[in-house]
Amino acid sequence: MAQAESVRQGLNSVDWTKPSPFWKGGGKPVYCEMDFETYGEVDLPNCGSYRYIQDKTFEPLLLAVAFDDEDVFIIDLASGEEVPDIVWAAVFDDEITKVAWNAQFERTIFGKMAGQTLSPDSWKCAMVWAASLSLPLALKNAAAVLKTGEQKDKEGERLIRYFSIPCKATKTNGGRTRNLPEHAPEDWQKFKEYCLQDVRTERDIRKRLEQFPMPDFEWDYYHMDQRINDRGVLIDRQLVEQAITCDLMLSEAMTKRAYELTGLENPNSVSQLKAWLDERGIEIDSLGKKDVAALITDLDKHSTDQEALDMMKLRLQMAKSSVKKYQAAERCICKDGRVHGLFQFNGANRTGRFAGRLLQIQNLPQNHISTLDEARVLVKMGCFDMVESIYGNTPDILSQLIRTMLIPKSGHQFIVADFSAIEARVLAWLAGEQWVLNAFRNGEDLYCSVASQMFGVPVVKHGVNSELRQKGKISTLACGYQGSVGAMISMGAMEMGLKEEELPDIIDNWRKANPHIVQFWWDVEKAAMETIEDHQERQVNRIGFQFYSNTLWIVLPSGRKLAYIKPKLQPNRFGRMAITFEGLNAANKWGREETYGGRLVENLTQGTARDLLTEAMWRMEQAGLPIVGHVHDEVILEVPVNSVTVDDVCTIMNKNPAWAAGLPLSSDGYSGFYYFKS
Repeated sequence: MAQAESVRQGLNSVDWTKPSPFWKGGGKPVYCEMDFETYGEVDLPNCGSYRYIQDKTFEPLLLAVAFDDEDVFIIDLASGEEVPDIVWAAVFDDEITKVAWNAQFERTIFGKMAGQTLSPDSWKCAMVWAASLSLPLALKNAAAVLKTGEQKDKEGERLIRYFSIPCKATKTNGGRTRNLPEHAPEDWQKFKEYCLQDVRTERDIRKRLEQFPMPDFEWDYYHMDQRINDRGVLIDRQLVEQAITCDLMLSEAMTKRAYELTGLENPNSVSQLKAWLDERGIEIDSLGKKDVAALITDLDKHSTDQEALDMMKLRLQMAKSSVKKYQAAERCICKDGRVHGLFQFNGANRTGRFAGRLLQIQNLPQNHISTLDEARVLVKMGCFDMVESIYGNTPDILSQLIRTMLIPKSGHQFIVADFSAIEARVLAWLAGEQWVLNAFRNGEDLYCSVASQMFGVPVVKHGVNSELRQKGKISTLACGYQGSVGAMISMGAMEMGLKEEELPDIIDNWRKANPHIVQFWWDVEKAAMETIEDHQERQVNRIGFQFYSNTLWIVLPSGRKLAYIKPKLQPNRFGRMAITFEGLNAANKWGREETYGGRLVENLTQGTARDLLTEAMWRMEQAGLPIVGHVHDEVILEVPVNSVTVDDVCTIMNKNPAWAAGLPLSSDGYSGFYYFKS
């Protein structure tokens, strides 16, 4: 730390014009590429890099560095070598761009060594850069796709397991719980070469990526994302600890009751429970939540088998338990009581949306009870019997309280604001569906407006023809991206009380009511196919199409581009020519994927919604409103009490970027002392 501070105070003492063992001289380098290898006893994948690096067992082992095209050099920290002044000078010099794969890790390590949080503004993440092209987030996979001259060493995983995590004590290794360099000198040399090779691979990838630069504004947004991750969000530790305790007690009680009801060796076993039900004349194909809920309804109406009914209710309760989110929070809490590193910039494949990490706050259960305050207090006080007696389903209450474990620091409050129906607005704006835009401008209930347009009659929520609103809602959710019957069913059409035989007519009515959106699907697909064939630029409304570097580029209104690598036109399973490209599939494997007009429209609509969110977030940060979280199209601010209002925040959020003229934006929000779904 003293060395780092000394260098920071005297940056000018490093003479970049003179050659050194690490730099040829002649002036400052443009890039400083780097990679750390480390040791720590905290579970890095499940606890996150911030918690890992803060832990007392954390230790940097190796650091490989390269300036521009110079040879990569290694610093053996575990063997007593120190980071050279010239490297520290580069770290603190804003004119030198630091590059690493998942740069947050290297930046945070240097920050710990320097005793301060380092600004991300002079850092670039090669992983984020690759993700902007929808390339894999794993270094070895990205290198394989790009066929770089420098490939990641395959033996590295074995060496990481040996040197970077604790080992099991055995007689053979003398009972030690950690492997040091002297325990395997040859492997240590291989580990050093592996670290060097990582930087060579990263540099080779960075050079490839320079052909596809990320716009400067995207790097600004990445740096904003890093500041949000550095800031983190405070966790209500008392609520977390009590919820975990409550769940443990519940699990023991429910398991005991399940034994009593069934007499099974393992009542949680699907095969054993199915056999038990079968013996009682009850057949069920699956014990998933929906199937069990349906069986409970059926047993309640038509059966006198109370034990089976009680067991199914118990099964549903046990499946509802959401303690894993609380456990994840407990694992990830850092010394400041906050969880850091919850967001991955460009993490969502194809659209560039943010992805969640660790707590996955983009995927938290919703809350529906009106007495959230009271339930929260009871759990925090450990009054679990009262929770059960009042609400009757404690696992469900614990699930509904998960969001509320996110809290502001003392003297502050959350202001939470989110865009209203953003995808429906963006889709109508891109497609030119004016009646939808007018409905939004007039503040109409969208689902009523859609139903009215579909069926040619007035539809009023809780009023005339209100039964049609559900059809307007499900068709809006399912049909915008060329969805058909399957999409409507997956969106919950059957749970809404619709019948499968009426779905095709609903789809036809929606498409007739939205001719410009339907035409937009066909125009986008046609433009993409023609651009792949003749490589000429095209424009469909506000969307551009380009072809270069064997990639189809869809240009969003913001100027950001979505990449479809190595596209081809190939016959699909219906015998029709379809667009295919190379990318990550649902199993996160690289291969050839197929797409079509509706799917392309989904990508570009969600990508545009993402751009609106990032611009709104940027304006908030520039206004001095610190963001601690964001979920889909919602932003969570941690601000001093009475410093700003929800309306102030929504005004900032609703401002149209220059490229989004005519798009009717709207948002709503709330303030409070914990996070919840309003």
